[in-house]
Amino acid sequence: MKYWVVLACMLTACQLAVVKKPVTPIQERDPLAPLSNQELAAMPESRRLFEASHSFYQEVLIPAGFSGGMLVAYRGKVVFEAYAGREKINQGDAMDSSSALHLASVSKTFTAMAVLKLQEQGLLDIMSPAFRYLPEFPYPEVRVIDLLNHRSGIPNYIHFMESLGWDTQRVLTNRDLLYFIVQHRDRIPIQRANKHFEYSNTNYALLALIIEHASGIGYAAYLNEHFFRPLGMHSTYVFQMDKSDQSIPSFDHRGQQESFTWLDAVYGDKNIYSTPRDLYRWDRALSERKLFLHSTLELAYKGYSFERPGVRNYGLGWRLYDFPNGSRLIFHNGWWHGNNIVFGRLPKDSATVIVLGNRYTTRIYEARKLYAGILGLNMPLEDDE
Repeated sequence: MKYWVVLACMLTACQLAVVKKPVTPIQERDPLAPLSNQELAAMPESRRLFEASHSFYQEVLIPAGFSGGMLVAYRGKVVFEAYAGREKINQGDAMDSSSALHLASVSKTFTAMAVLKLQEQGLLDIMSPAFRYLPEFPYPEVRVIDLLNHRSGIPNYIHFMESLGWDTQRVLTNRDLLYFIVQHRDRIPIQRANKHFEYSNTNYALLALIIEHASGIGYAAYLNEHFFRPLGMHSTYVFQMDKSDQSIPSFDHRGQQESFTWLDAVYGDKNIYSTPRDLYRWDRALSERKLFLHSTLELAYKGYSFERPGVRNYGLGWRLYDFPNGSRLIFHNGWWHGNNIVFGRLPKDSATVIVLGNRYTTRIYEARKLYAGILGLNMPLEDDE
C-alpha cells in the first residue's frame, strides 16, 4: 500500500514538473497596418512622408472630389492609408480597403510580368517572333519583346478600329482584335519594328493572347494561379463583361456614371481591378523577389528606348525615371473612363505610392510631387498615362 502511495506521489510530482505556464503568442505586426503616432515620432523620415502624404490627400485630392483609396509605404511599412467617397457616388457602401477599382494601364505590369514568368518556366522566349505563339499574327519581324517595350510599331487599336470599319455596336474581344489586324494588315499604318518607342494598348492586348497560348489556360486563370492567390490578393480580379454589375463603376468629374463601351472587354492592356493594399502586396512581392529571379527583374526594369535624351524610359511593362544620382522611379499610371491610377515605386528608398480613384480627376497624378520629395529632387516629373 505504501508503495502505491509513494509511486502515485512520484507520478504526480513528475506531472507537476512538466506543467508549464501558458505562453502568450507573439503578436506579429500586420505589415499592412499604418504606423502609429508613437512609431512615426520615432522615425523622422517616415513622419515627414506621412505629413506630405496627409497634406496631399487633404489639400489636393479631397478638394477635387476624390473617390477611392491611397496608400503610401516607406522602408517596408505603411505610413499613410486613407479612403474617401462611396462605391456608387453618394450612395452604397463607403470606400474601404476591400473596394477594388479598375487599374487601367497599371494592369500592364501584371501582363508583362506574366510573360516573364512564362519565360522563367521555359514556356516562352521573349526574343522569339510573336507569330511563334500567335500563328495568325501577320508581322514576322515583331518579337515578343517588341510588344513588351512598346517598340512593335503597331498603333493603338483604340485609334484605328472604328476608322477601318469595326462595328462599334459589337463588343470587341482580344481574339477579334487579332483577326481584325490580320484582315486589315495592309491598311493599318504600322511602323518598322524596334525603330522607336510608341505606347500602344494593342501590344498588351496581343500579349494577353500570347500568355494564353503559352500557358494553355486563360489570362485570368494564369494570373490567379501565379500571382493573385499566392500573394493573398483576394480583392484582385480580371474584369468580365458579363459580370460587369459586380464591379465598382467609375464616374466623370461631375459624378455621372460612365457607361461601358465596345472597348471594355479587351484585357491585358487594362481590365484588372484591385485595391491599394493588394497593389502593395504586389509591390512587396516584386521588391522582395518572392516571385521572380533577379535576372528577370533586371530585364523588366531595364530601359529599352533611347531615341530621346533624358531620364525617362520604358522597360517591360514599367515606366522608368533613371536619375543621375543613381535613384530610380519604377512606375505606371493609368486612366480609363473615370478611373485614374498612380502606382509608383522607389527601390532605393523602398518607398511606394499608390492612389486609385474612380471619379475622374487628373489631380491624382500630382502624386509625382511625393516622388520628388522622397527623392529629394527639385525638378518636376512629367505626367504619363
